[in-house]
Order: sequence, then C-alpha cells, then structure tokens
Amino acid sequence: MATSNVSSFLSVIGQGVKPNMFNVDINFPAGFTAALAEANTANDLGSGIAIPQTELSSILCKAAALPGSNLGVIEVPFRGRTVKIAGDRTFDTWTATFFNDKDFKIRALFEAWANSINTHEANTADRFLPDGQSEGYMANLFVTQLEKDNTTTGAALRTYQLHHCFPTNVSPIELAYDSNDQIEEFTVEWQYSYFTAAKGNGGSTIAASTRDSVSDTPVV
Repeated sequence: MATSNVSSFLSVIGQGVKPNMFNVDINFPAGFTAALAEANTANDLGSGIAIPQTELSSILCKAAALPGSNLGVIEVPFRGRTVKIAGDRTFDTWTATFFNDKDFKIRALFEAWANSINTHEANTADRFLPDGQSEGYMANLFVTQLEKDNTTTGAALRTYQLHHCFPTNVSPIELAYDSNDQIEEFTVEWQYSYFTAAKGNGGSTIAASTRDSVSDTPVV
C-alpha cells in the first residue's frame, strides 16, 4: 500500500508541470516562403513581411493545447445487453491563440496560408500534395511542454508532432473604442491527420535533425 503523506506526494509530483511553460513551432509549407514573397508585390498582405520563421509563431503564441484524440465505440445489442467494441479514432481540431504584432506579420502569414488553399476572389486551389512538396499546403506543427529550470529556455519534457496540418479558420479581430489596456489577439484552427509524441531531449525545442522524425510510438 502506498504511503499517503506530503513527502511521498512531493517525491512523485516534483514541481509539477506548469501550463504556461510551452513552445509552439509551426513549419510553414515547403515553398510557401517564395510564394508569399511573390504575393507581397501584388496583394495587400502587409508591408515588410519577413521570411516565415518558427521563432515568430513561437514568440507570439499566447495559448495552445496538447492535442487530444477520441476513440469511437461500436455498440452491439446482444440478448438484452449492449456489448461495446472499440471503433475508429478521430482527432480534435487544434487551436492556438496569437498576439497580433505591430506589422501584422504573423496574421498575414496565416491569412496567406489559408488563401493559398482556396483563394478568396478567384476561388482557385493549389493541387493537393502531402507536406514536404513544393506545392503542397500541409505542414507539421510541434508543441513542446517545457519544465521551468535554471536555464533561460526551460527543458523539454515532451514534444507532440501534429502531422499534415492546414489552417481552416483565422478568427476575426474585434475593434472597439472602449477596448483599452489590451493587445489584439486572434485564434487559428488547424485540421491534422494524427499526432505522435516523444520525450523531450533537454532543450527548449526538438532538435532540427529530428524534427521530422518524432517517434510514431507514443511515449508514456
């Protein structure tokens, strides 16, 4: 029988996991940088939009979530009872909230990404290709739970990789004369096919050499 006292509890939970210690890395689709740079010369996407960097989304991401999934249930009637059998797995929409920077860089990136999937005016769509292709509209996202320690970045406890993501909603930003003492923010919703997870390696983000190969086997 486990000993239920403060010392044993602290030895198990340690300092706990803090929800405000996290990092989000968004890998924009391959070829998106060039397409966006070209679009900036003709479309009103804002001036001075920098080359997409994961640092931009990481710094400006106010809130996110570790992904979840659901396992369906098949209910089969049998002699007055309902026998339950595991069904198919589905994955929840992933949502993140971002601060709006003074140049609208991060919002313009998401608007351009969504517009590249289905354009507003021409109603055209890029040919579907999986992420990693120069013309594809999907990409992988990384969400890392950090631990507060004696470093400026924090140690990575666990990293989730969301595979084959694309944005389906860029929320409006409400404007009002009485909206004082606050900074604009907006949310972006993504759809993705599945996620994998791996233990952190002690850094603030997963190493560049392993970003595309987070283990397909869940780590517990």
